[in-house]
Amino acid sequence: MSVCYTPSTVDDVFSVPGIRLGAVAAQIKNWQRDDVLVIECAPGTTAAAVFTQNRFCAAPVLVDREHLAWQQQFGKSLRAVVINAGNANAGTGASGLDHARRTCNEMAVLLGCAPEEVMVCSTGVIMEPLPIDKLLAGLPEAHQRCSEASDASAAAWLTAAHAIMTTDTVHKVASVQVMIDGVPVTITGIAKGAGMIHPNMATMLGFIATDMPVAASVWQLLLREVADCSFNAVTVDGDTSTNDTLIAMATGQAKVALLAVSDDPRLPIFKKALLEVAVRLAQAIARDGEGATKFITIQVEGGRNAEECRQVALKVAHSPLIKTAFFASDPNLGRIVCAIGNSAPPDLDVSRVRLWLDDVVVIVDGGRAPSYTEEAGQRVMRQSEITVRIDLGLGGDVAVTVWTCDLSHDYVSINADYRS
Repeated sequence: MSVCYTPSTVDDVFSVPGIRLGAVAAQIKNWQRDDVLVIECAPGTTAAAVFTQNRFCAAPVLVDREHLAWQQQFGKSLRAVVINAGNANAGTGASGLDHARRTCNEMAVLLGCAPEEVMVCSTGVIMEPLPIDKLLAGLPEAHQRCSEASDASAAAWLTAAHAIMTTDTVHKVASVQVMIDGVPVTITGIAKGAGMIHPNMATMLGFIATDMPVAASVWQLLLREVADCSFNAVTVDGDTSTNDTLIAMATGQAKVALLAVSDDPRLPIFKKALLEVAVRLAQAIARDGEGATKFITIQVEGGRNAEECRQVALKVAHSPLIKTAFFASDPNLGRIVCAIGNSAPPDLDVSRVRLWLDDVVVIVDGGRAPSYTEEAGQRVMRQSEITVRIDLGLGGDVAVTVWTCDLSHDYVSINADYRS
C-alpha cells in the first residue's frame, strides 16, 4: 500500500478518478486567498456522512442531513459539495437555511442535477450572516475550474486543502493507494480544524474521496466505524463545533466489483486504507491545535468496556491543568492522577492503577513508582511528542486512544483575536 500524509508537494498526492476540484477567492471574510471550494463528483458517486451532535447545529448541517437521507432513500448520486471558509452560517435562523438551500440550488443549476444531489459546508465565525451574494458569485468560476481537468490533479487537492482553512496553520491532506483485485484503488482526503475540536462526530470539516465502488448501506456503516476510531478520537479544547461534518465520496471509477455486503473479504483491506487516511487527518488536526507546541497521545487500557477507558482518556486530554503542564514541560503528574480519579468508575481500586509517561513508569500500586525520578519525567515532558499510558486495572482487555495537544499562551491570543 502506497501512503502519503500531510504532503508538501504534488508528488505526494494521488488524484481520485471521478473527482474534480475548483477553488476561488470569494472574499467571504475579505481574505486575499481562496475561500470557496467546490468538489464535483461523477454521476453515480455514493455519499456517506457523519455530522456534529451539537444541538445548535449550523444550517448546512441541517440541509446536508436532509439531502443525504434523500440520496440514500432514492438511490441518487452526490454530484457536488460546496464549502466556504470565513463564515459558519450557524446561529443564523431561517435566513441561514435559505442561504444554504440557495447555494445547493445554484450549484445544481450549473451541474444540471437536483438540488438534493448537492451538499454544502461552512466554517468560520458563528452567528454572522453569510454573505450569500459573494458565495453565489464565486460558484460559476469554481465550476469552470472544476471543468478544466477531467479529474482533480494532485495540485488541485493541495489548493483545496488551503481553501477550507480558518485558524489552521498548515493544510491537511492524506492520500493512499491500495491494490484490490489487482487494481489500484485510491483514497484521498482533506480536512480543516485547529480549535473548537472535541469528539462527538468528526470534530471539524473533512472530505474523503475514493474511486472504490461502495454500496450506500456499506459506505455509511463503514464511515461511522472509521470516524469513531479517528476523528472522534481527537480533541483540542473540548468544544464540539456547530458545523462538524465528515463527507465521504465513492465515485465507483475503479474497475473492481462493488463492495455491497459487510462480509466481503475485500472490505478489511479497504477499511484499513480508509482508516489510515482518516487517522492521519485527525492526528494532523491535533498537531495543528491552536497554539499547540506538543502532540500528545493518551492511551487508556484495563477498563471493562470502551466507555470506561474513553471517559478517563478524555478527562486527561481536556484538563487545562494537564495541558498547561505539558506546555511548560513540567512533570506535575499529580494532575493526571487527579483527572483519573475524577473520571474513573466509582469501584476503581486505585492500588491497581498504573501510569506511564512514554517509557517512564510513574504510578504503581496506587502511588509513585520507586524508580520514578523528576529528571526522567522532565526528559519526556520536553519532547514534542508524548504518550501517556494508563492501566485502570479493572480486569478488561479494552483499550482506547485519544490524541490531543498542549495549551499555550498562543491559544488564548488566537481565540481572543479571532474576529479582529
